[in-house]
Amino acid sequence: MSRLSQVFQSGKKILNIYCTAGYPKLDSTLTVMKALQDSGADIIELGMPYSDPLADGETIQKSSAIALDNGMTMQVLFEQLAGMRQQINIPVVLMGYMNPVLQYGFEQFCADAAKAGVDGLILPDLPQHEFEKTYKAIMEKYNLNFIFLVTPETSEERIKKLDQLSSGFLYAVSSSSTTGGEKDFNEVELYLKRLQGYGLKNPILVGFGIRDKKTFYGACKYAQGAIIGSAYIKIIQHAQSPEAITRSFVQSILN
Repeated sequence: MSRLSQVFQSGKKILNIYCTAGYPKLDSTLTVMKALQDSGADIIELGMPYSDPLADGETIQKSSAIALDNGMTMQVLFEQLAGMRQQINIPVVLMGYMNPVLQYGFEQFCADAAKAGVDGLILPDLPQHEFEKTYKAIMEKYNLNFIFLVTPETSEERIKKLDQLSSGFLYAVSSSSTTGGEKDFNEVELYLKRLQGYGLKNPILVGFGIRDKKTFYGACKYAQGAIIGSAYIKIIQHAQSPEAITRSFVQSILN
């Protein structure tokens, strides 16, 4: 059973926190990941910095720009993750975009991710057809979960199709926008209730606009958990101690 499957079997509401590799400092990656794990996060979504993201709002774009300026590259990322599983035992999902993955070489990327102990991938600009035709078999070869995103505008037919192709969980984007913005949670609830009624095979994690205890548990009423990104990225940029600020932030969500 995969680490992602195991974490959802716990039955608790899952807190997935996004952090950007190489941010706020180039060598911060494992320090931040360890702080998240030790503070109570259930899953880490590790962003691979990219200069032209599709889904990231201003805060995460800025963190990616800082990480790239720090010198983060795919090669450096995998060097940093080489000893990850000596410290990190919760699931780790890499999130990024196809261009740098293709530049690295898709199969080599999957091989290095699996070797480092990565559990799954989120690549929002990988189209469904190309996934099925070319990339699904490669990910399965390396036992990597792949998580598709759905939005309130995604049709029921397509949601069910993407759910069948996903493994690990299905990423429910709370609204058709970039990360970090304010959301109307009455509308989000209606959307999540609709997803709940589809009888999907994967657990659902809600992302975009989740920033505090209220929005986390609001999303969790109709899903197995939620993903926090921009709110966490903001607080660690100038933190003297990533461990202390992370502990305080995670406890403000869970307690």
